[in-house]
Amino acid sequence: MNKTFIVIPARNESSSITTVINDLKKHKYDNIIVVDDGSKDTTSILAKQAGATVLRHYINRGQGAALKTGTEYAVLQEADIIVHFDADGQMRAEDISTVIQPLIEGKADVSFGSRFLSNDSNIPTARKMMLVLGRIFMRALFKVTTTDPQSGFRALTKKAAQSIEITQRGMPHCSEILAQVHKKKIVFTEVPVKIIYTDYSKKHGQSNIEALRIATKLLWSKLAR
Repeated sequence: MNKTFIVIPARNESSSITTVINDLKKHKYDNIIVVDDGSKDTTSILAKQAGATVLRHYINRGQGAALKTGTEYAVLQEADIIVHFDADGQMRAEDISTVIQPLIEGKADVSFGSRFLSNDSNIPTARKMMLVLGRIFMRALFKVTTTDPQSGFRALTKKAAQSIEITQRGMPHCSEILAQVHKKKIVFTEVPVKIIYTDYSKKHGQSNIEALRIATKLLWSKLAR
């Protein structure tokens, strides 16, 4: 039986964290790690009350750093599979089984949930355009072909998690993980998932301006080598 851990980076998510954890538990995922990344609200308290293991960054270090902390802890806990999951309610617990299935079957070591392989994700038009541009950007710069290069919904085997080093503290970690998967020839796949966009999740998610900033930073990093 595979020991699956769910790693949730969270910052000021007191409005949604309890619902997210309760839904995960309803779907029989009990190994839940919430990394509170410098929250100023009651995120940590509520996550602990809901039954999650809570790790804290007392200052905000960025989502990438939070995922690194949670992933390293899951490895220490002998996790077989590690799932990266959002705290804002965009991702559905019921999709986790789809995301981890290729790993359970031994067909891949990393599985990415793709919004573009599902007809159900109500992706805002501006966001969809940025994601398409990101797809072209990753293919041109890193020779990586994927439908959803900024997907934060991913599952990794313990072996893959130990091979990938997250150095980008903020949102560029999505592109960094994908680039490392390609560079280290880790077998990966994509599966369809439904992402739910609400006013709350759009407010807490990555903005288009931030996405452009990420692209510029990655391009500069590539050219500087």
